[in-house]
Amino acid sequence: MRRLLCLIFLLLALPAVGAGLLDNRPSATLGAPSLNNSADFLPVHEAFKLSVVQSDAQTIKLRFVAADGYYLYRHRFHFRSEPADIALGTAQIPPGEAKHDEFFGDVEVYHGILDIDIPRPANDARAFTLLVGYQGCADKGLCYPPETERLSIEGSAGASAANAPGATAKAWTWKELLLFFLAGVGLTFTPCVLPMLPILSGVVLRGQVGGLRGFSLSLAYVLPMAACFALLGALMGLFGAGMNLQARLQSAWVLVPFSLFFVLFALAMFGLFELKLPHAISHRLERLVGQTKGGSLLGAAILGVFSSLLVSPCVSAPLAGALLYISASGDAVGGALKLFALGLGMGAPLLLVATGGAAWLPKSGPWLVTVKNAIGVLLLGLAIGLLSRVMPGQVTLLLVGLLSAGVAVFLGALEFTVKTTLQRLAQLLGLLLLVYALACWYGALSGQTDPLRPLPQAAVSGGAGNLQARSENAWQTVTTPAALDNALAQAKADGQPVVLDWYADWCISCKVIEHEVLTAPAVQRQLEGYKLLRFDITESNAEQRALLDRYQLFGPPALLFFAANGSEKTSARVVGETNAGEFAKHLTRIRADLGL
Repeated sequence: MRRLLCLIFLLLALPAVGAGLLDNRPSATLGAPSLNNSADFLPVHEAFKLSVVQSDAQTIKLRFVAADGYYLYRHRFHFRSEPADIALGTAQIPPGEAKHDEFFGDVEVYHGILDIDIPRPANDARAFTLLVGYQGCADKGLCYPPETERLSIEGSAGASAANAPGATAKAWTWKELLLFFLAGVGLTFTPCVLPMLPILSGVVLRGQVGGLRGFSLSLAYVLPMAACFALLGALMGLFGAGMNLQARLQSAWVLVPFSLFFVLFALAMFGLFELKLPHAISHRLERLVGQTKGGSLLGAAILGVFSSLLVSPCVSAPLAGALLYISASGDAVGGALKLFALGLGMGAPLLLVATGGAAWLPKSGPWLVTVKNAIGVLLLGLAIGLLSRVMPGQVTLLLVGLLSAGVAVFLGALEFTVKTTLQRLAQLLGLLLLVYALACWYGALSGQTDPLRPLPQAAVSGGAGNLQARSENAWQTVTTPAALDNALAQAKADGQPVVLDWYADWCISCKVIEHEVLTAPAVQRQLEGYKLLRFDITESNAEQRALLDRYQLFGPPALLFFAANGSEKTSARVVGETNAGEFAKHLTRIRADLGL
C-alpha cells in the first residue's frame, strides 16, 4: 500500500511540475466550479513591489519583487524623470524568460526578483522624481493595466525610497512554512535516514525515552539542527538576492549547468552513485560525533549541530533545490524561517520516538526505495523545467513525454507477469502515463508546446466558424464610462439582461476568452437573450481606471452579469481566465437564476 501511495503521488506530481514550470501562457483549460475568484488576486502594489535599493552619483538600482504566481513584461518598462531636463541613461534590464503566445508572439517576462540599473547623468546632482512604468499579469489569467509609480530620488549620493510602496517585501507565507515542514517530514522517510532513527534516539536519549526528560533531550537536539539549516537559508536568501540569481538564471550558460546538476542529483537518487562529503571532512565530523556524549541537553545540542553538517546523500539533492528556490526570494528572514521549518520537520519523527511513539512510525522496507526514486523523478522534472526556458516548446514536450514514459516503464506498464492486485494497479497507472507520453510526443511533432494540452485542437467546422463570426459582431464595444452607463441604462429600459466583458489589447487572457471561450458553440447558445457589452480598457486612462475601482476590479479579463432590472449579480462574476466548458455550465446556472 505504501508503494501504491507513492506511485499515485508520482502520477499527480508530474503534470503539476510540468504545468508550473513549462507554462507558455495562462492555460484556458483550467476552470473551477466557482468562477468568481476575485479574492485570489492581489492589488497591483502587493503583486509587484517596487523599491530603490541603491542610489548614488552614478546609478539608481531599482528592485521589483513579483509575488508568487505573478510576472512582469520586459517590453512594458519605461522610465522618465521630472524635471525632464535630467537626462537618464538607458536602463539596464537583464534578459527575461522567453514566452511565446499564439496571440502576442515572443515576449520576455520576469518572475520573482528583478533588478534594473539606471545610469544617472554625470555632473548633475539634483534631486528629481523618477517615473517608473510597468505592467504585469497573474498566472491565473488576470492582466493589470499599465502602472506608473513616482519615486523621489535625492540629490548627491543619498539613497531614497520614500515614495516606493512595498519597499519592505515579505517573501514568505504560513502556507510556505507548512509546506517546508511537511517536506522535512517527508525527507525523513528515505532509505538512509529512517533506519537511523533508532540508532540516533539511542545516542541522544541514552535510554531516557518517554516523559518530559525524553522530550527535552530530543528538542535540544532538533532545535540546534534546525537553527543550522535556518542559518544556511538566511545566507542563501541574503546573498541570493545580492547576486540576483532569479535574473541571472535566464541564460543558457547558467541554466544548462544547473539542469545537469539536478540530473546528477536524480541519478544519485536512483542509486547510480553516492553523494557525500569529502572523506577527510566526514571522517573528522564522525569522530567528533562519536566523542560527544548523549543523555544531556548540551550533548544533544552538539549532536544536533553536527548532524546538520553531516547532510546525508538522500537529503542533499532536495536541499539543493530548496536553496535554489530560497535564493530567488531575496529574503533572508523568509529563507531562515523556511529552512528552520524544514529542520523541524526532519526532527519531528525523533520527537515522536522520544515521547514513546515509535510504534506509530512505519517500518523500514523496500517502499523507502520507491520514495527515493520518486524524489529522483521530481528532480528530473525540475531539470526539464529549467531547460524549457532556453529550448523550443516542442523539445520540452518531447522530454516531458520521455520522463512520463520512463515512469510508466518503472511502474510495470510493459510487464506481462503481474501477480498481485497492487502490481496490477501500478501497471494501470503506468499505462495511463504511457498514453500521456505518446500524446506528448504526437503533440510535439504536431507543433504543440503545452503539457496540459499536448494534442492539437480539432479544426472548427464551417457551421461553427460562421457561428464564431456572428458572435464577434454581436458585441457592442464602448471605451468610456459614460458610454457604458448609457448602454446599461438602455438595456434596463428594454428589460434585457447584460453580459459585460472587460477587455484590453494588451491582455493575453482577454484574447483567449475572445477567441476560444466566447466563440464556442455551447457558450453561444447560452448567450442568447443577453445584451452583449464589451468595455475596452486598452487605453487605460484615468477615467477607465476609475471605472475599474468603481466595479472593484484589478484589471481584465472579467465578465459581469446584470439582471433585466439593471442590478449586477456580483456572485456570478467571472474574473481571470476560464474555459468554454466551465463557462457554459456557469451560464446555465445564471440563466436558471434569471429565469431565462
